[in-house]
Amino acid sequence: MMSLLWVGLGGGLGAIARYKLGGMILHYTADWRFPLGTFVVNVLGCLIAGFLAELVEQQGILNAETRLFLFTGFLGGFTTFSAFSIETMSLLQRHEFLIAMSNIVTSVSVGLLALWLGMKTVH
Repeated sequence: MMSLLWVGLGGGLGAIARYKLGGMILHYTADWRFPLGTFVVNVLGCLIAGFLAELVEQQGILNAETRLFLFTGFLGGFTTFSAFSIETMSLLQRHEFLIAMSNIVTSVSVGLLALWLGMKTVH
């Protein structure tokens, strides 16, 4: 039960952070065609995920509850792109290049296809 609370609290805070940061960037780039807010949030989420993952790996300083709060909760609410990136980097580090490239290509292309199909079902 406590695990759910840690994930929920982190997810809520991550979603709020994404909303605030994305909104601030959108305020200054509303007329841009490139989605800079989402791009910045995703890259920042990956940066934070990489930093935290390496801390866990090298120093083991985060307990299980803190990892749930930060990775599954906060970063999950902030951006799911960070989870995708961590998993893909793990594959690359294990020299599973074909699977990593497969994950990249299929996640992006099937995700876009699913989004398109979802949009088309509304029409």
